[in-house]
Amino acid sequence: MRKQKSKTARGSRFNYARSIMVLILFLAWFTAVPARGQSAHEAKLIAGAKKEGRLVWYTAMAIDTAKPLVDAFEKKNPFVKVDYIRVGTAQMINRVINETLAGKWAFDVVTVLGMDALVKRNIFAPYMSPEREAFVDEFKDSKGLWTGVYHNNVVLAYNTKLVAEKEAPKDYPDLLNAKWKGKIGMDERDYTWYGTLAKVWGREKVDRYMKQLAQLEPQFRRGHALIAQLVAAGELPLGWVYSFRVETMKQDGAPLEWVDTFNPIVVEVGGIGLSAKANNTNAARLFIDFVLSKEGQRVVRGGQRNPRNPSRKDVEPPIARMDQSRLKLKAVPGEVENNLEQYAKEYREMFRIR
Repeated sequence: MRKQKSKTARGSRFNYARSIMVLILFLAWFTAVPARGQSAHEAKLIAGAKKEGRLVWYTAMAIDTAKPLVDAFEKKNPFVKVDYIRVGTAQMINRVINETLAGKWAFDVVTVLGMDALVKRNIFAPYMSPEREAFVDEFKDSKGLWTGVYHNNVVLAYNTKLVAEKEAPKDYPDLLNAKWKGKIGMDERDYTWYGTLAKVWGREKVDRYMKQLAQLEPQFRRGHALIAQLVAAGELPLGWVYSFRVETMKQDGAPLEWVDTFNPIVVEVGGIGLSAKANNTNAARLFIDFVLSKEGQRVVRGGQRNPRNPSRKDVEPPIARMDQSRLKLKAVPGEVENNLEQYAKEYREMFRIR
């Protein structure tokens, strides 16, 4: 009887130990396998990001787009705190250049218009995010140094109370009609617009066109937003502005519309890139993946009240006529960004801007 009890006890202890071992193996396997829907790439970044706990993002994006992006990312990845610093594009480019020249690399990620201006200074490290496949070639660097996040389309807008739709210029030649003399608003710093047309048309054609346009005495102001306000107020019938700005102002009843038939429509791309000396590499890559994902690009897109142009081709636009697939878009070439001082000089001389 005692032998039977002893044997039974030993069996129970063996079964208990075996159960514990199975449980340990199961837990080890479970924790090693990525969560459902999570790739091995993402799981590795998350593990590293949890150790880093933060990242620093330098951005020139509007605050009403940048903050929702950060909020959405932190909600999805609560183990990472994003410290973001936001200033205008020119100020941000100068800040990045000056800091890095001084040996200071405080940022992990950068987002500005005209990323190629920083590429030539070796600011970025290559990162081939798995999300890049959903972006057209013009909206990403071939070496993986940056990928587009949003883009601003430079379009011709008109005041609908002053200009009938059928009378509005449909393409560049129409803008040279003498009836528009003194009635066209232009940004005094639209150097990338000018440079892109020079690359597309060639020097001879762009010089001939711009000289004819200059004879119409365009009204120069600083900033596309200001020009949009002047056109909406009726102070100018026509003006070169950003399409998203027109759509935003239309929601508030502004008598504005923009022409979608110009060929090409010059596009300023705002990209995102990984610092060449990032302090939080895993968190930075995780953030870049999120910004470029469908989820992140839908945040960039905004809504009817705050429409933006997301650069990812499979994310539907907030407004149908903003769909990039139906517009003849041409992104600002890297050569223009890299030689912007020369194009600026030519532009200001052409239009006699002091």
